[in-house]
Amino acid sequence: MSKYNPLWEYLQANGSSTLKLTFDEIKGVLGFGIDHSFLNAKKEAAQFGYQVWKISMKEKHVTFHRIENTSIIHEFDFGLISEYFVELERQGPGSPEATIKALSFIDNISHESKIADLGCGTGGQTMVLAQNTKGSITALDLFPGSIEKLNAHAEKLGLQDRVKGIVGSMDNLPFRNGGFDLIWSEGAIANIGFEKGLNYWKDFLKKDGYVAVTYESWFTDERPFEIEKWWVDAVPEIGTIGHNISIMQKIGYVPVAAFTLPENCWIENYFSPQKARQEEFLKKYPGNKNVEAFIAFLKQEAELYTKYKRYYGYVFYIGKKV
Repeated sequence: MSKYNPLWEYLQANGSSTLKLTFDEIKGVLGFGIDHSFLNAKKEAAQFGYQVWKISMKEKHVTFHRIENTSIIHEFDFGLISEYFVELERQGPGSPEATIKALSFIDNISHESKIADLGCGTGGQTMVLAQNTKGSITALDLFPGSIEKLNAHAEKLGLQDRVKGIVGSMDNLPFRNGGFDLIWSEGAIANIGFEKGLNYWKDFLKKDGYVAVTYESWFTDERPFEIEKWWVDAVPEIGTIGHNISIMQKIGYVPVAAFTLPENCWIENYFSPQKARQEEFLKKYPGNKNVEAFIAFLKQEAELYTKYKRYYGYVFYIGKKV
């Protein structure tokens, strides 16, 4: 248990959307004053529904904001998400070029290599992996419809002997420990947590095996409140590139590379293809409030990216198991 748990429990019990506590008030809750360890521990607040918004050394207070969870995966029906995205080539930002670039940092992939693609969706990047490696790939996703489409695509491309899609959860893998040379995941690890996912998946890698993931990341230390709140609500653990690399190191990976995905991965490959799909979905479910809210969420995501893209984006992180 963290020594700061009494503070997080105090916030949770208070329930205010915004709460400003002086250093002395925090000391009264904890029984001791905050120190540098608070900077590392502040992410714990997310588990209790809060984020540390601002620490003022000059005025000696800390401002906390309650997290209003707007994450798609929590707010909307799984069936609705699956039906919407199964007809799209990509379920998140990315590109074949970015996948191939990430692959270029990974050594020793041969025809004997075992690769896992976790949270694979309909398998756009899975096929790129298969076409640019010689190993066998097990692709896993929570949605049966996505896996059905992935396997059909693999067969169409003549890759069915090396690519197999299975239904499963990223945080409850049906694999033996130490079986994979490479674990891949594009746009999915946030659903179980960056640190949690990397730590859990490490057990399934061979010694000197690689992990490669894309993850939402801040490009700057400070951001406008609107975009900060939106992304912290959606991905409470979101951090800067440097912070995320330090997490990889702490878990037991040697950082190999990190690079940001270019704008076309978002706009041309993710947002633009959705426009027709959104209109089609609204026509299919006229007056359905859940569908309307889901589409509104997706449109807001696109609008916020246009407005604030200089502050955040997806980053490819590649690490090697020590």
